[in-house]
Amino acid sequence: MTGAPNIEPELSSGAMKLRRKKLDRIPWDHTGKHPGNPLFWKAIVLMMGIGLRYIFRSRHYDKIPDFEGGRVLSAIHLNGLVDPTTMVHSQDRRVISMGRHDLMTMPLIGWFSRRMGSQPVIRKSEIEKGVSDEEYARKINDRTLLTMTHCIASGHNALVMPEGKSHQDSRLHRFKTGPMRFALNAASIAQHRGLPLPALQPIGLHFRCHHWFRTDAFVEFQNPIPVDAPEDPGAAERLLSGAWEEPPSEQVFSLRDRLFSSLSEVTPDAPDWETYRAWHLIGHIRSNSVNKPLQTFKDEVLAARNVRDLLAGRGNTEDLLTPSIEAAKILHDHDLDGRSINGLKLRTDRRWTRALAGVFLMALAAPVTLPSTGAQALLAWYMGDRTDEGIDARTTYHFLAGMFSPILFWIPIAILASVILIPPSLATSPANLALSAAIVFLIHAANVTFLLGYDCWTDFSNSTKSARLATTKQGKRLIELIDDVSTNLNLL
Repeated sequence: MTGAPNIEPELSSGAMKLRRKKLDRIPWDHTGKHPGNPLFWKAIVLMMGIGLRYIFRSRHYDKIPDFEGGRVLSAIHLNGLVDPTTMVHSQDRRVISMGRHDLMTMPLIGWFSRRMGSQPVIRKSEIEKGVSDEEYARKINDRTLLTMTHCIASGHNALVMPEGKSHQDSRLHRFKTGPMRFALNAASIAQHRGLPLPALQPIGLHFRCHHWFRTDAFVEFQNPIPVDAPEDPGAAERLLSGAWEEPPSEQVFSLRDRLFSSLSEVTPDAPDWETYRAWHLIGHIRSNSVNKPLQTFKDEVLAARNVRDLLAGRGNTEDLLTPSIEAAKILHDHDLDGRSINGLKLRTDRRWTRALAGVFLMALAAPVTLPSTGAQALLAWYMGDRTDEGIDARTTYHFLAGMFSPILFWIPIAILASVILIPPSLATSPANLALSAAIVFLIHAANVTFLLGYDCWTDFSNSTKSARLATTKQGKRLIELIDDVSTNLNLL
């Protein structure tokens, strides 16, 4: 972890509010039983899927490696609540998680979080700011760590962000030790009970631009990192008695460094976003040069990583990187990327058929989508652009609007419509239920149709931006830079 930033998070207004009574009442369990509601978990996962379906244009999940024991799912944290939700949907086990104390006590999000079994954490920065005293923070944090420990030992997956905060850097920040500590203690309990030992599961989370609506996502997995139980025969008994046990620091730090190294491989791990976008552009130009254009976002991520790895440790790469960075910046400043490059030229064909298809699909779906989902979508857009939670909260609000719309808006609308549409003489519980279900399905189908239309219009808009750029001085400069990059591909 040498050189990894260790920057404490900026505390939002929510994080500065400690609701002790609610924190004390949050369900927890030190027997290995998941503290959440199993039926509620199925419902919430379905709702999460709807939210993710709406905010992402495409999602690709690689298959998670087979592993019998519980796993600590870990990833870089750039995208607010979207990160853990995406991780939940990338695997099929029930998950326990921990997060900021205020998220567990909020009126709506908190209600759902508590029933999912999520556990609160009071961070060091909040203690230093006087939000909580050390004694109370230790009480809550130890309770959380023990709950996570027992769940993992029993075979549940845990979801953590080892950086302990969301940030906007293109590389990992310094890891907190909590995940490693409860993973080691989980190994002690599992070994004591004759259960499979746990592992750390590094996950690569990739977003084309994480704060854009309808962006692309790719999730990949490294090999699990097995966690061996500390050589302390009495540790398991003490943990089972309800006392938190600190595992050996050498093992904690060793696990931390192994996880950091593994996660670094599947994160941007770039000096800055400008350089990372340049790697993507080089990947596109390399592929175009052999007439094999990159087809998917996954292909783009892997191509950029290949460029990163080829450049690592090589000197005299300025002739390749300097024009790539400038070219990628020109594209990014116009909301474009390497997909706008055809061969070594900018695309100039305007996709009018996509525009017509987009207008048609949005117009077709609008009579259903706008009354059922339009208001909450606009509210999410407004709040996301004005929150003090950071830029990553933008897509969090978009996601929450999609996730909660079914229960807060669609179902009430469907029930009201069924009462209005079915004459009293024909009204029965089965009939009303069937019609309500059909209306909910219709709303979702209309929303998906509207979003497909939106995507078509976005394609047309991007083609127009590319065609306009090609006629400008910046566009001509871009072509010169692309030629320079192509000429210097031999430096890889």
